[in-house]
Amino acid sequence: MSTLLRGAPVAERLTLDLSRRSAALRHRGVIPTLAILRVGSSPGDLAYEKSAAARCARCGVEVRRLFWDSAAPLADAIRAVNADPSIHGCLLLRPLADRAAEAAAGQLLLPGKDVDGMTPASAAGVYTGHGQGFAPCTAQACVELLRYYGVEMAGKHAVVIGRSAVVGRPAAMLLLREDAAVTVCHSRTPDTAALTRQADIIITAAGARNSLTAAHVRPGQTVVDVSVKDR
Repeated sequence: MSTLLRGAPVAERLTLDLSRRSAALRHRGVIPTLAILRVGSSPGDLAYEKSAAARCARCGVEVRRLFWDSAAPLADAIRAVNADPSIHGCLLLRPLADRAAEAAAGQLLLPGKDVDGMTPASAAGVYTGHGQGFAPCTAQACVELLRYYGVEMAGKHAVVIGRSAVVGRPAAMLLLREDAAVTVCHSRTPDTAALTRQADIIITAAGARNSLTAAHVRPGQTVVDVSVKDR
């Protein structure tokens, strides 16, 4: 019998913990504040922004939303976020169509304000287990989901489908930190299905249709699907 690993209970537990921590900060006169930066108006970005803002409201975190039609003002906005002591975290909705602007933003943002693992220092922290910043949100959420449901990771074979810097690679690194044996598959992997069928845990984080089908799985596996379909 299969079990659906619902994200809602995990989010509720985290919300309760964050609400307590936020209340403690407010008691000390600190109002935790997140800046959300958006370039363009893609439906996916709008939905993510709405969800993030709603969750922040439930946790007692203030949100400042900044958005533009192009990435031209982005660098100045990040400099302003860095210089503003009342802003404690920054979330840039990614990926951007302008990849050069996205890379430049990652170089500019202070690691201490990087809540989505986009700076080089944050990436180093994910790979080494030490450093400033945080792991990308979705990659961290995969591990939190597995922890909540008591899925053993240590000593297990985990296969990650996708090698993006936003989800696939950091998810693989976080699983390694949990002592899993990790295989990363991508578009050039010759027989992904043969590898996934051997896995105890599968995380699929590819942006392509049919990256995970019935042919890729077998009974008894734990599957976390965070893929986004091609637009």
